Amino acid sequence: MKRKFLLSILAVVPAAFMPLAATCQIAPDRPARAEQGEPSYKYEVFAGYGYTSLNQVNGSRYGLEGVNVSVTRDWGRYFGIMADGAFYSHAIASGNPVNSSVDSVLAGPVLHANLYGHFDGFFRVLLGGEHTGGASQTPNVSFAGGVGVGMEYKLSPHFALRASGDDIASSFTVINPAHDDSAHERRNSRAAFGLVYKF
Repeated sequence: MKRKFLLSILAVVPAAFMPLAATCQIAPDRPARAEQGEPSYKYEVFAGYGYTSLNQVNGSRYGLEGVNVSVTRDWGRYFGIMADGAFYSHAIASGNPVNSSVDSVLAGPVLHANLYGHFDGFFRVLLGGEHTGGASQTPNVSFAGGVGVGMEYKLSPHFALRASGDDIASSFTVINPAHDDSAHERRNSRAAFGLVYKF
């Protein structure tokens, strides 16, 4: 009888601690939840209307309009590298001394930031080259570069409207080399408005 009683006690003690041991076991890891908020994309493509002033052409009264396109490779939400191309061929009014055109290829870093709600802003530094056609300038190609800012309004996760402005410096000679054949720094203001696609 005594032996049966001791065996019963020995059986009850492990049974009492079994639920405690079960609760101390490590549960398997749950799959991580997707982060809440905006999706992150690696690339964005912009295409739209572009404008540039024409200060390298003597006597020009009006700037030129055309198209501006760019491709950006983003690393995270705040930093990217942008390649920008533009072609301007139509004067916004008559009165320029020559029928000129400007095309440019620029590239550089861009910094993004959320401003408020659907509005994002960016700051960029671009370097490259600029070509002036139809103006008989020699040379007609110049190193160019400058800084710019812009704003985007998100229409959806993939699409946004963008407005931007830049101050691009270049070095061209005047149209009449006999008068002054030295190169001079020219600064052209640029503006663009169009659609961004992110993917």
